[in-house]
Amino acid sequence: MRANNLVAIPTTRGAYRIQPADGAASQPTRIGSRGAEGNQLVTEVVRLKSIVATEALETLRPLVSKQGSITSNRNANSLVIVDYADNIRRIRSLVGEIDRDSAASTIITLKNAGAREIATSLQALAAQGGGEGLRSPVTVVPIDSSNSIALRGDPGAVSRFAQMARELDKGAESGTEIRVHRLDYANAEQLLPVIENLLGNKGTGGSSAAVVPASGGEGAAAPAASSGGNGNGIASRGPSIVTRLEGTNAIIVAANPDVQRMIGELIRQLDTRQEQVVVEAIIVEISETLARELGVQWLVGGKDVPFAVTNFSNASPNIVDVAGGLLANQFDTTTTTTTNTATTTTTNSAVGDALRQNAADAVLSARGGFGGFATSLGGSAVLGAIINAVQSDSNSNVLSTPSLTVNNNLKGSILFGQEIPVSTGEALSNNFDNAFRTIQRQNVGIELEVTPQINAGDEVRMELRQQVSSIAGPVSDDFNELIINKREINTTVTVGDGEIIALGGLLDDNERRTIQKVPFLGDIPILGELFKSRGKSRVKTNLMVFIRPTILKDPNDARRFSSNRYGYVRDQQLRRNPDQEPSIDALVRDYLGTVPPSVEGRPDDQIIYAPGDMPAVRDSGVIEQTPLPASEPSGNQ
Repeated sequence: MRANNLVAIPTTRGAYRIQPADGAASQPTRIGSRGAEGNQLVTEVVRLKSIVATEALETLRPLVSKQGSITSNRNANSLVIVDYADNIRRIRSLVGEIDRDSAASTIITLKNAGAREIATSLQALAAQGGGEGLRSPVTVVPIDSSNSIALRGDPGAVSRFAQMARELDKGAESGTEIRVHRLDYANAEQLLPVIENLLGNKGTGGSSAAVVPASGGEGAAAPAASSGGNGNGIASRGPSIVTRLEGTNAIIVAANPDVQRMIGELIRQLDTRQEQVVVEAIIVEISETLARELGVQWLVGGKDVPFAVTNFSNASPNIVDVAGGLLANQFDTTTTTTTNTATTTTTNSAVGDALRQNAADAVLSARGGFGGFATSLGGSAVLGAIINAVQSDSNSNVLSTPSLTVNNNLKGSILFGQEIPVSTGEALSNNFDNAFRTIQRQNVGIELEVTPQINAGDEVRMELRQQVSSIAGPVSDDFNELIINKREINTTVTVGDGEIIALGGLLDDNERRTIQKVPFLGDIPILGELFKSRGKSRVKTNLMVFIRPTILKDPNDARRFSSNRYGYVRDQQLRRNPDQEPSIDALVRDYLGTVPPSVEGRPDDQIIYAPGDMPAVRDSGVIEQTPLPASEPSGNQ
């Protein structure tokens, strides 16, 4: 059958189906080759222990007959083979010979050189020996905790690289060496005091050198130097000098290999890119104010007649001011001067003008509705009354969303507001004729100050201060010092990445009722209302502050966040002027000389502008351009 390109496929009840060998591998076959006849197609699963399935697949594929098939399973590191039973037994025997771990492993402990430096050199050398497309003969892994390197690979290569590592370590034993550590993310000025404390020298952290004396040398009696330099023997072979150069953000170390290795490892662990946190605050203040006032004012008086007035503080306009304006003409004085040729009459109305101006100001500043009357009581007596009524209802909804991006474990702040002058003192000169006042500037507005700390599980611990302040106005008409409304939250919270938490708030419902009345007369039933002034005010305030931190783990997160915020501003400008290029895009392109960032979710999103065309959006590789509406004709059209 095999010679005639036929194969027997087992079916139910012990029967076989005879079919061409081509394509038989895709039909149901027997599982396992044990006990199967040599010419029978079977399916075998070969599990590998040492070599990789994908590499074994390339080696064994030529050994499988053209009627069979072989595939690899990466997850289980195994091979699935469909072939004749005798060929599968031959392949399994071959796999047993090559699926062996013949690699050697060893660990070299270094005494003088740094593990990471030696490992980098040996890895570069091993990569050259492997050749293009070939596996490196040895793998080198640094172990920083024990200052050692682990070697694994071909036994001969491992032996050679181990010997090279020992020779390099021995060559670093003698003398003091100088190294310059150029920092990528850390600040040399802040890192230098840390290294000084580690070496036992309480330096100033400036550009001057921090020297740790050798054991038994001059200056060894200094407590700081002896504790850092001799306690662990790290400065037993010469002094250790650590300094920095301003403008280079670099740490310069002159020390023996032990100190060099310790400082190098410290810098490696501290000089890492910090994650960033975007802190967004939402401040919502909803307030409602309702005020009602109703009052009656009376005035009785006249020439040679006792006068009586009812005057209430919440009534406007004041009846005395209005009466003064009506009687202003009586305060004007007329002077007549007679000469030989003519008679001159002069009218002095200074007092009357002041009364009229005062009455006009009182009427113009009145609120709501008011009315009144004046009548004569006989003779020179006059009776007057004013009724005023006012109702005010105001609602306000203030929404602010300050946001701030800051590095992990660093303090950041942002302020949107003004600096206003606030008096702190006032004095007169010795002659009491030259008054002077001292003031200081105070920030008024929205201020956010935060220090984030990223914890395990992508939680952010924040020490923050949120303040919202505004100017309420002067204290009174006679005292012009300002009243400042201030709402401040100073707390520490822990929030998950991207979650919103209510930082704090205030629910305030303030109701105030006032009654001003004339004693005895105001207590008379019904008629007493004519001698009263009522006022009612109610202020409801709902203030809430929310906070939301977002962790920017890598530059991609930062670009995505910036693109979202940039896209929001650009979309707002497009909605206002859909036929014009957004000004923010023009500024980025013309002033910064770069391409505006794209919007998240549309990596190809980019606004393209052409002369005479409407801004087009590139979406999924398709560009659509719509002509601009016809504009006024010009010579270039």
